[in-house]
Amino acid sequence: MPTDAHIVKSFTAELDRLTTMIAEMGGHVEAAIADATTALRRRDSDLANRVIEADRTIDQLEAQVSAHVVRMLALRQPMATDLRTIVAALKIAGDLERAGDYAKNIAKRTLILNQSPVTGPVSGIANLSQMVSAMLREVLDAYLAGDSKVAEASRARDEVVDAAHTGLFRELLTYMMEDPSTITACTHMVFIAKNLERIGDHATNIAENLVFQVRGEHLEDRHAVSGPGSES
Repeated sequence: MPTDAHIVKSFTAELDRLTTMIAEMGGHVEAAIADATTALRRRDSDLANRVIEADRTIDQLEAQVSAHVVRMLALRQPMATDLRTIVAALKIAGDLERAGDYAKNIAKRTLILNQSPVTGPVSGIANLSQMVSAMLREVLDAYLAGDSKVAEASRARDEVVDAAHTGLFRELLTYMMEDPSTITACTHMVFIAKNLERIGDHATNIAENLVFQVRGEHLEDRHAVSGPGSES
């Protein structure tokens, strides 16, 4: 019969495995966002297709996290902090999977845009992507460190992302009004910008779940109703 020490060690190893899977997912999502943005900026259809294919890996990791969580809940019946850690990991995996989907959406729209002349503020998209990527990287680092204070500070940056998205949306509207021939291409850019803004929202969710995991507190939801250019 296993000793208490062995049970505790085994459970700790399972928690560590859960954290490792989340970290791996996060790495793939960060790469997907960066590659999707590079594909758009360089009009690289091959890279865009690789982003689309790579989303399968993110989906598979999310399924593995879900299966691992179900197993831990069924066999370990965790309480208090351990339960919060497991539940938070499940929610964070879901947010990362959705962020990966948005990166895939950007790649799909890039393939369409590559069939037309260059249109719209691509540099603005790249800047928004950098902001979102930095935010996601910071909250993932905070998750690995168990640092709720950094997570809460990162969460506040979503307001800056939202403001940048709004400015970019207005700029795209100006392009379309001044030259109606750009409407189709700029509409795709509007959705790409919205995809990036939504990734920022999911980074915010990750920060909120980390605060819940560490402190058992639910931060007030600061998400507004999706604005113009919303895409699921």
